[in-house]
Amino acid sequence: MEWETVIGLEVHVQLATKTKIFSGASTAFGAEPNTQACAIDLAMPGTLPSPNAEAFRYAVMFGLAIDAEIGKRSVFERKNYFYPDLPKGYQTTQLAEPIVGAGHVDIQLEDGSEKRIRIHHAHLEEDAGKSLHDLSSSIASQGMSGIDLNRAGTPLIEIVTEPDIRNAEEAVAFARKLHSIVTSLGICDGEMSQGSMRFDVNISVRLKGEEEFGTRTETKNLNSFKFMEKCIHQEVERQIDVLEDGGTITQETRLYDGETHTARAMRSKEEANDYRYFPCPDLLPVILTDDYIEDLRQSLPELPDARKQRFQQDYGLSSYDAGVLGSDAATAHYFESCATAASDAKLAANWVMGEISARLNAEEISISHAKVSAEQLAGLISRIKDQTISNKIAKQVFEAMWAGEGDADSIIDTKGLKQVSDSGAIEKLVDDVIANNPQQVENYRKADDAKRPKMLGFFVGQIMKASKGQANPQQVNKVLLDKLNA
Repeated sequence: MEWETVIGLEVHVQLATKTKIFSGASTAFGAEPNTQACAIDLAMPGTLPSPNAEAFRYAVMFGLAIDAEIGKRSVFERKNYFYPDLPKGYQTTQLAEPIVGAGHVDIQLEDGSEKRIRIHHAHLEEDAGKSLHDLSSSIASQGMSGIDLNRAGTPLIEIVTEPDIRNAEEAVAFARKLHSIVTSLGICDGEMSQGSMRFDVNISVRLKGEEEFGTRTETKNLNSFKFMEKCIHQEVERQIDVLEDGGTITQETRLYDGETHTARAMRSKEEANDYRYFPCPDLLPVILTDDYIEDLRQSLPELPDARKQRFQQDYGLSSYDAGVLGSDAATAHYFESCATAASDAKLAANWVMGEISARLNAEEISISHAKVSAEQLAGLISRIKDQTISNKIAKQVFEAMWAGEGDADSIIDTKGLKQVSDSGAIEKLVDDVIANNPQQVENYRKADDAKRPKMLGFFVGQIMKASKGQANPQQVNKVLLDKLNA
């Protein structure tokens, strides 16, 4: 049997406002538990919400960026459910009249093809608090969890897609594009490890050619692209195994553990009517004027697709390189700063997409936390360009820079890594290697032209070894060829 996967995403984007959506409490990350939850966030009797205008501005900016319908009238409703980290017993959200209507996001896949993912809507809502299950205190030893309400009331936009996604590759491409859009707009810091973007993945499978959707499961709160990809593969395989064994899929909410790469059922999946939505009596409908919307449209910053085109035009980058470097606002800024300071866009692109990207992925940090600044990287690239160091030595210098040992120039001087470009010194290195390897010299001179380039590598390797990698490779090759072919 041939199966088709159907995926829809619900994405929670934490808005980068300084205060919460209905109170003046701070949204700063990393504070001690329960130090940023005011009386409104704690649902104290007699408190009333006061809407944060910046949250509405950010939501409209997002809607304009995805070419969506903007709800000139939007209404807040109460979504009623009990959970320990929700003091009010309900979440203030939007359902019937959201602030952002239908829109779309275009993604590019690995084979170069493009696909349009439709957005059903995006609505404003408040975040809940956070349950802490991995405490090291006496509370945990007694089998209890902690509740941190610092996050309660933080403004979110929840972005709901149509079920247009067909596999993990498309889901990750969409998630990355969405991350790129919200960070480019400046409405979200994009720090996924801090919960700034969280993905709920709705997955079902059906036989190829069928029109009716299968029963879906929802896996909640995935906060990395890697986890999303693994989770989708795992859940699709699970559902197919169940169906092929004659079983049925239970509509349920599931949790994925990124450390163990396992998932488990959490509860049966609720329907909208289970939450008993009704308009919030404490909040009036929000009315937006045409002038307000148009002013925001005119003030939108550069978006990823436009930045990609500019990078190709201004820096001569390939479509792929421009897409990678232009996809994220912070990465784009880092690249441009480095390229400008080093006066070499291609080398800057190679290093940002190579060594910098590898380090960030290994340490699971964003480029905002890179341990080598754009200016420091430009200094390293400058030393490669003026042949102070070779590309091989540059990687050693980069390692030291990442470890915090200083800038490129100080490391090169301290470690004595300056490239040997003195013609006399290189000639002596070449003479010594030729004198010490007479048989290899004879074999080289007897070989035909097709075999000689590969054999040349032996001599170059010996010379670089003798110079501890510091001999100028271009000069080595020239002097070596002159002497071997003499």
